[in-house]
Amino acid sequence: EKMRIKLLNKSDNPTPRFATQDSAGFDLAASEDITIEPASAQLIPTGIYIKIPDGYEGQLRLRSSMWDQHMVIPNAPGTIDSDYIGEIKIPIRNLEIHSKIAIPKGLRIAQLIINKLPEISLEEVTQEEFSQIKTNRGTGGFGSTGKK
Repeated sequence: EKMRIKLLNKSDNPTPRFATQDSAGFDLAASEDITIEPASAQLIPTGIYIKIPDGYEGQLRLRSSMWDQHMVIPNAPGTIDSDYIGEIKIPIRNLEIHSKIAIPKGLRIAQLIINKLPEISLEEVTQEEFSQIKTNRGTGGFGSTGKK
């Protein structure tokens, strides 16, 4: 049985839908015309409100068709918690340093993917207990596993 998610569409755009039966996420479109200045970021309103079920999260990602539009979601994927029921807004950064980006009303920019969260509890340990933890990588950080 498919999960049912409550959705309110306050925009003039069609209600979001999955593009195909096997799509991972549903598309979100701008609910108004927006211009993003060079090298700046802006929240793009969608007019969409949803209630994500408890134990799940929403992940906001740029649509793959936007790959060449000189824009990114700065914190991609953006996380929407199940207790947030405000308007979904898409943070977009214009990577162009000399050109504005015009986003027309109705342009499908991002997609929202719903994921089940594992049940997790944090267990605080002492420095001594933590120092007993061994992994192949250890404390090696950025680039520690090689460049290729």
